[in-house]
Amino acid sequence: MGQGLGIKSCDFQAARNNAEHHTHDISSQRLIVRRGQPFTISLYFQAPVLTFLRALKKVALIAQTGKQPSKANGTEATFSVSSLGDRKWWSARVEERDDQSWTISVTTPADAIIGHYSLLLQVSDRKQCLGQFTLLFNPWNREDAVFLGNEAQRREYLLNQNGLIFLGTADCIQDEPWDFGQLEEDVIDLGLSLLTVDNQVEKWGNPVHVARVLGALLHILKEKCVLPTAKIQTMEERALLNKRRGSVPILRQWVTGHGRPVYEGQAWVLAAVACTVLRGLGIPARVVTTFTSAQGTGGGLLVGEYYNEEGLQNGEDNRGRAWIFQTSTECWMARPALPEGYDGWQVLYPSALKGGEVLEACDLVPVRAVKEGIVWLTPAVLDIFASINASCVVWKCCEDGTLELTDCNTKYFGNNISTKNVDCDRREDITQNYKYPEGSSQEKMVLEKVQKYRMKHKKDDGIYPPCCEIDDPLYLLMKAPSSIVLGENVEFSVTLLNPSDQEKEVQLAIGLQAVYYNGVLAAKLWRKKFVFTLSAGSDKKISTSLFNYSFEQSLPENSFLRLTAMATHSSLTCFAQQDIAICRPHLVIEMPETAEQHQPLTVVVSIHNPLDVPLEDCVISIFGRGLIYREKSYRVNSVQPRNTLRTQVEFMPMKVGCQRLTVEMDCNMFQNLTNFRTVTVVARKPPA
Repeated sequence: MGQGLGIKSCDFQAARNNAEHHTHDISSQRLIVRRGQPFTISLYFQAPVLTFLRALKKVALIAQTGKQPSKANGTEATFSVSSLGDRKWWSARVEERDDQSWTISVTTPADAIIGHYSLLLQVSDRKQCLGQFTLLFNPWNREDAVFLGNEAQRREYLLNQNGLIFLGTADCIQDEPWDFGQLEEDVIDLGLSLLTVDNQVEKWGNPVHVARVLGALLHILKEKCVLPTAKIQTMEERALLNKRRGSVPILRQWVTGHGRPVYEGQAWVLAAVACTVLRGLGIPARVVTTFTSAQGTGGGLLVGEYYNEEGLQNGEDNRGRAWIFQTSTECWMARPALPEGYDGWQVLYPSALKGGEVLEACDLVPVRAVKEGIVWLTPAVLDIFASINASCVVWKCCEDGTLELTDCNTKYFGNNISTKNVDCDRREDITQNYKYPEGSSQEKMVLEKVQKYRMKHKKDDGIYPPCCEIDDPLYLLMKAPSSIVLGENVEFSVTLLNPSDQEKEVQLAIGLQAVYYNGVLAAKLWRKKFVFTLSAGSDKKISTSLFNYSFEQSLPENSFLRLTAMATHSSLTCFAQQDIAICRPHLVIEMPETAEQHQPLTVVVSIHNPLDVPLEDCVISIFGRGLIYREKSYRVNSVQPRNTLRTQVEFMPMKVGCQRLTVEMDCNMFQNLTNFRTVTVVARKPPA
């Protein structure tokens, strides 16, 4: 009888189920479903089932995951096939039947373990494997811990692969197009293979556990695969290291151990790769950038910067460093283990693995806890709070080894906290999620709360910078650009004001350095000293134009210019600083806002050469999911100094909807000059 009830075939209806589960863009051949939501399979029997009515009462399905499935730890579930299903547990019910086939609706629990599953049919004591499927978290299900109620946000934080990452300075924010690629089929497999290192499959139903393990493991892999900032021997090697368009190639390289390492100047890609893996497994996620961030403080709320008498940075504070920008990953989920009110966005906060469990190397910090100063909630809340609320103290290092406090707190930490806007290619400022407005009564209350906590735990190193007593004031003002185009001169001015009734002998030191985004000194580029007498009640303005050739050749890749001015009179030192973003030549893309599917679309790309030397060996590449099947590259003419190149390319859009075209140019002077435009592709109208 059991043999007669054998299965002739099983149809997992992958195309239909995946469309209903928002996974059709991943695959139409392989069943990938989200938990808590039914999916349908069809069984075709070898013989008419009516002959074996008694055996039908013993028909059940078995779902197994992990290397050693077990009912005890929830990695194996056996559930009967009936007309009534238990929606809170694994269940199956017959939707349609005839003599030769059944159509069965299978529902998984909203808290089921995610992963790769085998589905078996059990008749009496006989089992037969029907096939495999993959189960993901489900932000569309209200009972799932990652439920996100806004459909536009679900599309953005789960399904949109065209991202933006914001880099630059607080005064010059630049957007970097990024391909998250979470819907590429192997991203799920790579993410789940990472989780197997944890070896606790029974906990994979908990998104908090999954996010923390992934954050820790990706951080470990990133540390292994990041090259230090160093001189690259050849142009080809430098070009390969800088070729970073999206998360998936980096993820593949990290997990498999093959491929090129990531350059330290681009180590921020960790946040993007983590975002890709989380989205791929069904957890809403986004990349967030904080401009001017205090890192490595150990929760301390004072960071020191040290400059020599020539106005150049010459030391680091062992209490932390001011980063020009810092990226992190937020993910959305409920936090039932915490007190009420901490659901929602959580910051993934990985740290170095120090011999303990992987889980201990990554914390998951509720954004609301940071804003309210609840620094005792989880271990890393204080670190993140300090990164956006610390104060900066600037010291002058004298030749005799003594330190003099300057009159300036140069940095306000936690500026313009940014992420990509939902449904459009613009920046959204989410600073209000992390902190109250500067100077508000709420901000003062939160700071006092944190100060009391630190004093209670003997971490009373202060929260406000020491006061610089000024009996005989001198004021220093700097005016400098927030950005320059490579090839341009740096024009700036420094103004000194003497409000007193006594003349002052003033020493003024101005310096220009290159620094990396993480605040590490890259190169000393230029410095100059002035000595003059400032009459009572007078001011003096010094204007300077630094010619680009005087520093351009010494400028490391992916660095910023830091301009500093230090004026000294008697025992008083005044200080001013400006970080300047370096903008590379801009690619201009001209294309219509709409296009027809499978019809030629013409795009004009132009670039102006601001340098005094030609751009040679120029190659323009165009790529875009849904627009171009394979990346297309075109070798174009050299661009002479101060000239503009215009070139025209053509392709046929493949997929209807809003698509992004990314254009990249490489040449002898620059790598990865990129820009993007979006185009709405509509179905071709049938001929009249």
